[in-house]
Amino acid sequence: MKDILLVSDNQDLIHSLQTVVTFLGESCEARSVSECEAYLKDKSADAVLIDFVKPAKVKKLLATFPHIPFVAIQPTDGESLPDCNLVSVATLPLTYPVLTQAIHRCQEYSRRKPNVPRGGGAKTRLFRSLVGKSEQIQIVRRLVEQVAPTDATVLILGESGTGKEVVARNVHFLSERKDGPFIPVNCGAIPGELLESELFGHEKGAFTGAISARKGRFELAEGGTLFLDEIGDMPLQMQVKLLRVLQEKTYERVGGNKPLKCNVRIIAATHRNLETMIKEDKFREDLYYRLNVFPIDSPALRQRKDDIPLLLQELNSRIQGDGVDGVHFTERAIASLMEHQWAGNVRELSNLVERLTILFPGQIVDVTDLPEKYQYGEIQAYEPDYPEELLERDAFNALFAEAAAKEQNAEDVDDSALDAESSMVVSSELPEEGVNLKEYLSELEINLIKQALEHQDWVVARAADKLGMRRTTLVEKMRKYDIQRVEEA
Repeated sequence: MKDILLVSDNQDLIHSLQTVVTFLGESCEARSVSECEAYLKDKSADAVLIDFVKPAKVKKLLATFPHIPFVAIQPTDGESLPDCNLVSVATLPLTYPVLTQAIHRCQEYSRRKPNVPRGGGAKTRLFRSLVGKSEQIQIVRRLVEQVAPTDATVLILGESGTGKEVVARNVHFLSERKDGPFIPVNCGAIPGELLESELFGHEKGAFTGAISARKGRFELAEGGTLFLDEIGDMPLQMQVKLLRVLQEKTYERVGGNKPLKCNVRIIAATHRNLETMIKEDKFREDLYYRLNVFPIDSPALRQRKDDIPLLLQELNSRIQGDGVDGVHFTERAIASLMEHQWAGNVRELSNLVERLTILFPGQIVDVTDLPEKYQYGEIQAYEPDYPEELLERDAFNALFAEAAAKEQNAEDVDDSALDAESSMVVSSELPEEGVNLKEYLSELEINLIKQALEHQDWVVARAADKLGMRRTTLVEKMRKYDIQRVEEA
């Protein structure tokens, strides 16, 4: 704690508290009960140890400063104690265990306070990659903030797609090495025989094809951070050489004999269970303990499903930042996505959002628009119900357009084919004597309905599909025109 305030009108009690708090290595100030409120308004405090001999005054202070944790000293028997920011009670004589436990509670009260910013603007700018309000992601942020200022080796554990490199970049960005390079290496993507040269570099002529000297990733990361991703896929012979670098802080280029000093922070990551690999003799135990100085578990997305709405918003913002129209999600769609198990974690979610922006740019995505594997619960697709007049108008427009096209190509069609299709072709020319349009359209509609029914063996659903209308609409028209199947004798 940075500043502990001791409050009492009893100078003997103040002296006793000062002795114990100072022994704990904490700094403290002392004030009387009447001076306490003015002090807290002016300077505040990380914790207040207060004599509970004036309950009414203490309760008023608790209500006035809800953001500050209080510890009550020697409360009166039978007095009802408030809760919330009164985090602990201590009786006289004070003991070391009781006071340390009380101060720890004060620390926890301040640390877990809601809506408290976790650092300056620079931190927030990068931490937006670790989006979420869940306890799991808050723990990751806290661990990153604690280890970043040190030079301790970090081992990031977690499934594929959970954002282990994002965690590594945050550690680098918040460290004293942030102005140095951040060099990532995927140990599983480089063949074992080339990995040594990739990490340590090589001299000219060290092997066939080495036409010039080349710096390795360790040399490129000098003064910065080297991120060894998928360290569990590193061959055993390379594990030995990496262990030597971690122990001695020196290495040599392939084909060289000049030791090079190494001033690099190591961050490793893997989705594998290294302890199991040690038992199977696939990973060196001594290297594991060299790397596992400060482990950070990157949580799977299914363990923090409440973060999915914020992740969707963040991923959408990034896509829009690239000049692409994003998508918006209905509550039903978000709820359905929160039910999914996300084997691919945040990477899978990111790929889904990118796919949806291609399919529905600038649109709202409902649960029925999601791929089937992401649809959960009772889903009923929305079926628009159009007025019959609108359906008929579209059908006739399409019909006349088709007829006009057929007339345009009539000269290229065989006469016999024209005779066979004559019943389907409608002339767009108005006869000189005129026409009763209503009767003409009715006869045309009856003719087309009968043809569709006959072609589909009087299966109404298939005929309706052929005519581009709903089944119920076709049934109504059959009733209207008294269209029935005539059974052959």
